[in-house]
Amino acid sequence: MSRRLLLLTAALAASASIPAHAEGVFNRVATFPVAANLPADIDAATPTSSEIIAATEDGNMLVYSDSPLGAVGFIDITDIKAPKPGGIVKFDGEPTSVAVLGGKVFAGVNTSESYTNPSGTLSIIDIASKAVESSCDLGGQPDSVAISKDGKFLAVAIENERDEELNDGALPQLPAGNLKIFSIANGTVDCATAKTVDLTGLAEVGAEDPEPEFVAFNEAGEIAVTLQENNHIAIVDAATGTVKAHFSAGSVALEGIDTKNDGALSFTGKQDALPREPDTVKWIDNGRLLIVNEGDYEGGTRGFTIFDKTGKELYESGASLEMKIAAAGHYPDKRNKKGVELEGAEVGQFGDTKYIFVASERGSVVGVYKDTGGEPEFVQLLPSGIGPEGVLAIPSRNLLVTANESDLVEDGGVRSHVMLFERGEGTPAYPMVVSVNDDAGKPLGWGALSGLVADPQVAGKLYAVSDSFYRAQPSIFTIDTSKTPAEITTKLVVTRDGQPAQKLDLEGISSDGADGFWLASEGDAAKLTANAIYKVDAKGAIKQEIPLPAELIGKDGRFGFEGIATMGEGDDLTLVMAVQREWADDPKGQVKLLAYKPASKEWSAVRYPLEAAGEGWVGLSEITAYDGKLYIVERDNLVGDKAKLKAVYAVSLDAFKPAALGEELPLVEKTLVRDLIPDLKAATNGYVVDKVEGFAIDKDGNAFTVTDNDGVDGSSGETLFLRLGNISAMN
Repeated sequence: MSRRLLLLTAALAASASIPAHAEGVFNRVATFPVAANLPADIDAATPTSSEIIAATEDGNMLVYSDSPLGAVGFIDITDIKAPKPGGIVKFDGEPTSVAVLGGKVFAGVNTSESYTNPSGTLSIIDIASKAVESSCDLGGQPDSVAISKDGKFLAVAIENERDEELNDGALPQLPAGNLKIFSIANGTVDCATAKTVDLTGLAEVGAEDPEPEFVAFNEAGEIAVTLQENNHIAIVDAATGTVKAHFSAGSVALEGIDTKNDGALSFTGKQDALPREPDTVKWIDNGRLLIVNEGDYEGGTRGFTIFDKTGKELYESGASLEMKIAAAGHYPDKRNKKGVELEGAEVGQFGDTKYIFVASERGSVVGVYKDTGGEPEFVQLLPSGIGPEGVLAIPSRNLLVTANESDLVEDGGVRSHVMLFERGEGTPAYPMVVSVNDDAGKPLGWGALSGLVADPQVAGKLYAVSDSFYRAQPSIFTIDTSKTPAEITTKLVVTRDGQPAQKLDLEGISSDGADGFWLASEGDAAKLTANAIYKVDAKGAIKQEIPLPAELIGKDGRFGFEGIATMGEGDDLTLVMAVQREWADDPKGQVKLLAYKPASKEWSAVRYPLEAAGEGWVGLSEITAYDGKLYIVERDNLVGDKAKLKAVYAVSLDAFKPAALGEELPLVEKTLVRDLIPDLKAATNGYVVDKVEGFAIDKDGNAFTVTDNDGVDGSSGETLFLRLGNISAMN
């Protein structure tokens, strides 16, 4: 069967799998940690990454470049819900990109000894044997690799990247980059056919030092190549190697964006016209191309653009995708010059619908659009692990694949993952909570949700607080769970003397029974915050501050208040605070549940037994009182396959008899109510996230839990909002 007939057959199969009238959606079906591909003779803690990704023509094997490891990796996805390690091929160099044709992988490998003496090879790997059959000298440092639709040509962007530490990274930094084109015959590359396309003298920026970034073919045998730092695009004829057209990527001015790294989400800033500086380029059809504007040099336009191949601008997204990302809690407050930093992209025809996929490297999501021929129609956001780099559509199997480059193993965090999404009927599983827009039409910026509490009067109405990540804007959010996804409908900033309160790390919230709240703030000497209780009114103004008693001053540690619950009323009103980990006066494996009566100002406590810690530590994350019990979230600080404990326990109030501080504190008994790990795995078929931080039970007994996304800092940014059913079914 010819390659073209094979692809046509696959496309027909894909279109038949969903009725033509059905609106397809993408949902994640599996994740694969690429460290699972490490052979036994390599330390399992060795950093590894998945960057550019491709697939065999039958769609059963994924191939990815892994620059940190110096390898090309393989993943068997014959069963899309159970990806398996396919092994690696090691190189003396850094693979930067891969492409697949027939039974071979074509990998660009950077072998440069320095920026001023760049070198690289095009290496050809036999997939069946995992052997490197041959290689072609590229004469420079390769970046992107692509193969023409008819399988006759291969193109390599020779970037010869700049040294960002030299002269602040300013251009020019020679030697100049170029484009290499090879002919393919009998399923492989003939090195002798290499054509070098000179791209100097084209751009208005750094014309003598072009830095090609990404290449893509259309069906007419034309190559689009982005010159990112030069803010330029060239169209090259593959057969002749001639530049048919070239044009500037232009600039964009933005208003209503967050421009300050200040611990607050405020979409009121603006940005003067800055160059787009495109990274990925993809052809939508033979006449239109999509560029994703990372802005890695002088830019920061944080959008994507559609041009025709003469350079006519057909569509500019501006900050529209960024606003959708912010509404889903994925806006990264750090390094706001580039915002969500769009980088990767893909175009794929699924049945009757052509989709455009745009990946946000720092927001860790993928925006899905339908191609309409004009303005793309937004469909959904997909959660994509940390730092999506490669995006791949496999229409023959109704699949979208993302390769996420960040590996946080050295910080004890999550590994790089490849994620699989399947198109089918139904509704999107993610996001699980989104914010509405404010009066200015901008999303209520949110993230890092910690404490959670139910409204005492209205079923399905919850309140959450954000922690110290948003230090300049500590907030209380109202959540309407009657909607799917749940909606954040209001954002109330906590204030002191009329200004946003400082020195707070809000980790717990409880209703005061009227229209205000009790808040628990976690102490941290490094942040000059103290473990304390705050009473706020309906407008968020702090009316009372209750510090730790003298008996505990100096004994508390970095891991303090992690939740607050209220019991009783009037003079019997008691506040109960969960302390996350052992303090200086606690036996190992036991933490305090502190009690405070506002009427008498009396402090007391019990001890709570923690589960045994494994590789990490174990502590408490939340506490809530309901129907004669204290419900407590206990968890480890591990992620992915290493996570062993994320659970809800209960302590009977009949046995909750706190003693005065300084006396022998009684040890309470606990019972397991629910193991949350299966819920976390099943929610979106992702890896288990670390911080289950909020738990609440509404007036009808329905239980909810939420995870803290750490403000998308060293995190995938995913906020899992789980509806656990009625608490009566768990007891």
